[in-house]
Amino acid sequence: MKKIFSLFLVAATAASSLLMTGCIEETTPEGSTVTEEMLTASTKATEAMLWGMPAKLYAYNEALGRSFHYDWGYGSIMHIRDVMTEEYAVANSSYDWYDQWENNYYLGENYAAQQLVWQTFYKQILPTNQMIDALADAELNDAQKGYLASAYAFRAFNYLDLARMFEFLPNDGTDAVNADGNDVTGITVPIVTNETTEEIARNNPRQTHYAMFDFIMSDLDKAEADIDKMSMSEKTVPSQGVVYALKARAYLWHASFKAEADANGGASFVPCDSTGSGYANAMSSTEAYQKAKEYAQKAIDLGVNTPLSQSEWLNKTAGFNEINTSSWMLGMSIPTEADCVQTGIINWTSWCSNEAKYGYAAAGPFVMIGKSIYDKINDSDFRKLSYKAPEDGALYNKSRENAIETSQFDNLPTYSSLKIRPADGNTTEYSVGSATCVPMMRIEEMYFIVAECDAQLGNPAQAKAEIESFMQTYRDPSYQCLYTSKDAVIEEIFLQKRIEFWGEGISYFDYKRLNKPVTRVYADTNFKTDAQFNTTTRPAWMNFCIVRSEISNNNALQGWNNPDPSDCYTSGVGAKSRAGRTNRPEFAQKLTFKKF
Repeated sequence: MKKIFSLFLVAATAASSLLMTGCIEETTPEGSTVTEEMLTASTKATEAMLWGMPAKLYAYNEALGRSFHYDWGYGSIMHIRDVMTEEYAVANSSYDWYDQWENNYYLGENYAAQQLVWQTFYKQILPTNQMIDALADAELNDAQKGYLASAYAFRAFNYLDLARMFEFLPNDGTDAVNADGNDVTGITVPIVTNETTEEIARNNPRQTHYAMFDFIMSDLDKAEADIDKMSMSEKTVPSQGVVYALKARAYLWHASFKAEADANGGASFVPCDSTGSGYANAMSSTEAYQKAKEYAQKAIDLGVNTPLSQSEWLNKTAGFNEINTSSWMLGMSIPTEADCVQTGIINWTSWCSNEAKYGYAAAGPFVMIGKSIYDKINDSDFRKLSYKAPEDGALYNKSRENAIETSQFDNLPTYSSLKIRPADGNTTEYSVGSATCVPMMRIEEMYFIVAECDAQLGNPAQAKAEIESFMQTYRDPSYQCLYTSKDAVIEEIFLQKRIEFWGEGISYFDYKRLNKPVTRVYADTNFKTDAQFNTTTRPAWMNFCIVRSEISNNNALQGWNNPDPSDCYTSGVGAKSRAGRTNRPEFAQKLTFKKF
């Protein structure tokens, strides 16, 4: 039967992600659909569908449909990842909707927090599946081939994030064997493609790391084959450089997984009676690190992007809000008419810019750099001026001069961020300040990947020279890497990468991939009491649980969820236990599900 694509399909799928197949029968109302023939009839028609993919990234109130103030698209997912780290502190506030991710409670399968993450990603995958299904077997001109390549890259982008967030990796807070007695180490998420039928979706298992890696690389191989035919230069859709960078990210993820598996005997990293797919399973960590370096270098060598300059980084009107900045490879460009902007307060600027006076951040949950990492930044490194210095510090006056308005600066707690500016530096009009751009990928990441891969491959001296070259050329002329051993150089690269990408949703993946602990309890910490945890490994909370609605409607997931990490650590002195918390239903609502 001929396939038809509903323009309103997403609105009908709030109950369960199993409907997100991109492959449904002709049951949608007349006038609300477009056919494959319509989509492929002209380049313009195909281009119109292409724009549906980046538009999903800033969709408001679509994942949950209940006016939760963290339901505003991919930027919210980035923020969630950041508040799980050691370098992103949030001031204590009754306005903080991200409290449970910061404080590690109500993160189990029955809570809206998990449904938000799950639904956001699969709704972003939907338009990629629709476009791939419409174009994959059609006669296409070169421009359309480029658009199809972009769709494959977008789908790979989403699954790479999903897999890394939901993949269970060993930690010091929960056991790999869940309450049902199943070892879930190394399994990720179900794969939903344009070929997934409802029957398949109802019995669609979590994929092993190996199978997921192979699937992502298959999409990226298809993207790489034709991405050079992309006739569009907009950075809101994947380009050739983005495909190279995604391959670098994927190979780096796989290399770390294989290295940890090898160090632990490997057996527990192949669960569910699966040996994984041939390509991923046969690749050694050494080969994967080599590939990660190769593709990161390819992205750099294209010469399309260059690292941010000091003036670009500290720009009061265009700092981290302008997609055409030199280093940006991929980002969101959120128009004034977007629903999230029109809410006034439920968007990227509101939550991530302390200088937007109308926003959430400025109302109490100020976003700050962790004191411990701030203290590790050289005073000669201009990135340090992105945060409010202590009043008795050498950089206080310079950081104050970097503020858009000194009056607002004076209201902020020490270490508050000035990095992410409202659009045009407008701190009072949400229709201007929140119509902004959000960085999803910058070329600087590729420099860090090259350096880390060299260290991982047994060349710490070369890696040391590379990180020194990057830092001295682009960030701090006085910088010196003081370490020479492999592990110490990798740790230094990890530190500088965390500083570089503070607030951009990147560091979470390195904590999890490299099995790095989070330390929030130390002298003069600026983490709120309930968020003061010290772990000895990657935190348990970085293994996301699958939401109950998906488990109820997908039989293959029964018994295969990740253990609930909630409250598995003891927090700082005076912290509340779960029983002592105020369960505000708007922040941590427990959900009621039914089977469809």
